[in-house]
Amino acid sequence: MARVVLEGIRKTYPNGFKAIHGVDVEVEDGEFLVLVGPSGCGKSTLLRMIAGLESITEGRLSIGDRDVNNLEPSERNIAMVFQNYALYPHMSVYKNMAYGLKIMGLPKAEIETRVKKAAAILELTDEQLTRKPRQLSGGQRQRVAMGRAIVREPSVFLFDEPLSNLDAKLRVQMRLEIKTLQANLGITSVYVTHDQVEAMTLGHRLMVLNAGNVEQLGTPIELYQRPASLFVAGFIGSPSMNFTEARIDAEGKTVTISGQEALPLGSGGMAEQGGKEVILGIRPEHLELVAGAPDAVPMTVTMVEQLGADTLVHGHFGESRSDLTVRLDGIRNIKGGEVLPIRVTPDHLHLFDPKTERRLS
Repeated sequence: MARVVLEGIRKTYPNGFKAIHGVDVEVEDGEFLVLVGPSGCGKSTLLRMIAGLESITEGRLSIGDRDVNNLEPSERNIAMVFQNYALYPHMSVYKNMAYGLKIMGLPKAEIETRVKKAAAILELTDEQLTRKPRQLSGGQRQRVAMGRAIVREPSVFLFDEPLSNLDAKLRVQMRLEIKTLQANLGITSVYVTHDQVEAMTLGHRLMVLNAGNVEQLGTPIELYQRPASLFVAGFIGSPSMNFTEARIDAEGKTVTISGQEALPLGSGGMAEQGGKEVILGIRPEHLELVAGAPDAVPMTVTMVEQLGADTLVHGHFGESRSDLTVRLDGIRNIKGGEVLPIRVTPDHLHLFDPKTERRLS
């Protein structure tokens, strides 16, 4: 096991394209760090730089207190699990898992011990070890890919969207297995995904990337409760956070939507932001249906989605045309065109600067 430290890491390609604009992070020994963001944000490029599959233009990368900038992938003591499994189709599962150890020159008895131990951890049977990859299910092939990484007993695990080829049910199952596996082995891990639910459930910390820049680094709950930017606020959480244009009153005590509905900003207020135009963010699950409440705001319903455990109600406040989603527990008999009394608690309001798109304290 080892710490992974990135200091001022940048990546610029020969054509001048800047893929990574400077990343600084310390991944502690045994930590599970998830790199999350949309396609093309640079997360896989950053992972490949840690692995040694992409060169580093600027900055310093160390693994276990060793500077590895100029080391080959085989010299970094890392193991990588790929999106497409990268298994040898002509080899048995056993030989796939043993191949890397054979190349390393380990004795046959040591190889067998490691493979059998990894197979037991991943619940791969002796009969499955004799099969070819094509004879396995997607989940079983993913276990083989992880087993091939485990047998190497690396200092660092690197995962490049390993669950994206699986169906939804199997993704949930394998997500739990990866989380349990990493906790049991205690190996420092860096995991890439574009799925924010996957990121929230797996990572000790998340690094949100946007166009090669780090938007925010923190625990899943920190990013959920206090997103540092509009991008993070909209990316973390499902359904996505609601946004609408608003204005803080001159005294900084309320925020007004469409010049009509005024929402309180709590006991502290925001006097230093008085009179400022803002982007107001409210999560769908923080909007309450409260008949007869004096502080309720009327919401006109445009569409309803029944999900069984939850009901998603879409609409807008008053004259505002900004789309709004409310997440209510259970099955609700609500129709389009209804006007519902919705309450927002001050503690759950998020305010952002419309120019910088950064959070306002």
